[in-house]
Amino acid sequence: MLYALLGDLHSNIADTKAVLTHIQQTAKDAEIIGLGDLYECTVSKKKAKTISGLPLQKAAIIENDFEQLLTFPSIRGNQEERITHVTGIERFITLPEIMDIDGAMLIHGHQFQWSVSWQPMFPNIDKQILFFGHSHESGIYRQNKKLPIRIHFGQPIELQAKQYRINVGSVVDHREWCLYDSDKRTVTFMCASSFEAKYAVGI
Repeated sequence: MLYALLGDLHSNIADTKAVLTHIQQTAKDAEIIGLGDLYECTVSKKKAKTISGLPLQKAAIIENDFEQLLTFPSIRGNQEERITHVTGIERFITLPEIMDIDGAMLIHGHQFQWSVSWQPMFPNIDKQILFFGHSHESGIYRQNKKLPIRIHFGQPIELQAKQYRINVGSVVDHREWCLYDSDKRTVTFMCASSFEAKYAVGI
């Protein structure tokens, strides 16, 4: 089965539209799933510790045009959890923290410990393949180390019978997403910006 995995949208309409259009053009049969941080919380992590009962419009960037793009299921990220904390609204916390798909698990990634250089320390999770986001940096990890491979957008990477942790990149700023083929056991890093640039110059 094909899955189009995207995360860290942060309420950005233009970047989200570009990625969803790219998915439709390149993998229209894929099931789209979000990896959290769909929304942008406008309250800092520090201030959120002392604030409660805030109106939603003052706690997050919520626009109708963006909401209409969210037609796919998603797990929740730290932005949704912070919005819940400062508003008391349960709408966002009802999103699941993790999700299992064919042969893999999805989690946002704020649950991990992160080094000062934004490298994750993965918890002991039994699944061979774990997809995550949070750091906005796409890549493949083995045994807590990022593999030194150059990512070529649009080129499938065949996974061996080993344990992998895969960061799908971010929609906001980078317009990245990841195509996972559970039958072929491949991942393909995708970038809507690369696609747009290619066709803008007629390559």
